[in-house]
Amino acid sequence: MGKYSQDAKKLLELVGGKENIKAVSHCVTRMRFVLFDESKTNTEEIEKLKSVKGSFTQAGQYQVIIGNEVDLFYNDFKEVSGLEGVSKEQAKVDAKSNQTALQRIMSTLAEIFAPIIPAIVVGGLILGFRNILEAVPMFNELGEFTLREGKQTIVQMSTFWNGVNHFLWLPGEAIFHFLPVGITWSVTRKMGTTQILGIVLGITLVSSQLLNAYDVAKAVEEGTVPFWDFGFTKINMIGYQAQVIPAMLAGFTLSYLERFFKKIIPDAVQMIFVPFFALLISIIVAHTILGPIGWKIGSAISSVVYKGLTSTLNWLFAAVFGFFYSPLVITGLHHMTNAIDLELINSTTTATQQGTTLLWPMIALSNIAQGTAVAATLFINRGNTAIKEVGVPAWISAWLGVTEPAMFGVNIKYRYPFLAAMIGSSLAGLFSVITNTGALSIGVGGIPGILSFPFNKWPTFFVAMLISIAVTFVLTVLFSKRQKAKMI
Repeated sequence: MGKYSQDAKKLLELVGGKENIKAVSHCVTRMRFVLFDESKTNTEEIEKLKSVKGSFTQAGQYQVIIGNEVDLFYNDFKEVSGLEGVSKEQAKVDAKSNQTALQRIMSTLAEIFAPIIPAIVVGGLILGFRNILEAVPMFNELGEFTLREGKQTIVQMSTFWNGVNHFLWLPGEAIFHFLPVGITWSVTRKMGTTQILGIVLGITLVSSQLLNAYDVAKAVEEGTVPFWDFGFTKINMIGYQAQVIPAMLAGFTLSYLERFFKKIIPDAVQMIFVPFFALLISIIVAHTILGPIGWKIGSAISSVVYKGLTSTLNWLFAAVFGFFYSPLVITGLHHMTNAIDLELINSTTTATQQGTTLLWPMIALSNIAQGTAVAATLFINRGNTAIKEVGVPAWISAWLGVTEPAMFGVNIKYRYPFLAAMIGSSLAGLFSVITNTGALSIGVGGIPGILSFPFNKWPTFFVAMLISIAVTFVLTVLFSKRQKAKMI
């Protein structure tokens, strides 16, 4: 008998038995079930199990939060059920049968961006640090430290830090300017096609032979855009540095072409002709059709969001987005914000200055609010060890940018903390937008996210965090008293 054998046996019964399970797997903290009929589950009884921290449905999977020992629970579950688990990837494939078309699209977007987000987070931290080094006057003319009357930056005062600043642009450029390479690779990885072809395709979008994307506007104005001359037609030699949508369109084109040619080309010569035709056609289509179209789509999306964030009604846009972002996470639609953030940054970026996004700060503030709601719930129910066991790790996780344990383990379960967090997030997001608090990049989506902001925006983001924390905490306590909701 394993440590979790009894709970595993009960869970098997409560999800409808072995015959109701199409596939089962686990991630870092959760059991993931693909069920034939989710209506057969008894969620109320499942969440009463001692080892269960919460449950929810997402991306066609019924997920049960266990915690850090989920691998032990999973092994005991396999033993009592007689089921052999599948990989997370296979579970995702099986789960698609339970998803709507929109959910499948959002799931695909999530799986494309998930592998490259760590690099983007690192890039945001690097840009934030470089901003402190080269853009914040900290010293007067005598070389004395002073933020109030600063005339010189750190790089102007120190040869060493000037060298560090210059060196750090090496990974910074690799992450942001060459982002299409990561995207085309991730698309081919998701589609199960040849990943090295995705990398090569991405490189052709950002090659040094092409006009840098940040110089296109000036070159068009001056009439100096380079081109390939084929006699009967000319194709502009334009790069797509930091462009998201052109890279995604190109990556999907490559993947579908590879699948197509594998069907019609004989096995004996597939190794030669499938990659040749798929890659060459993809490159041509990317530079003649998909690149220009993707650029316009990306510009249109970022323009609409940017206008919403900078118009006279930006306060309303921010308040609504801040309020509804957490429910958006439940549906999985929040994954689309990654692409929008990157487009916003790119639309305001020049060759010498990194752009910012007003959207991502509201996401970070929403995560902080969800964590705070859990903290307030712990305060209300102090002394309750069962709540503490679930709440403390969920609180920490949310403040570090991962909100699912907080939302599904505590806040949604008891409703009023979730509503309080939505209101706190809305007011904090409103403040961040009206104070033009933009982040240099997607960063750690919680309190450490302050490092992704220009130094001169640290004070306003700090105030926004205080608003998120204070409003959410107070409202959670008030709502609990009003509803007399005491957790068990």
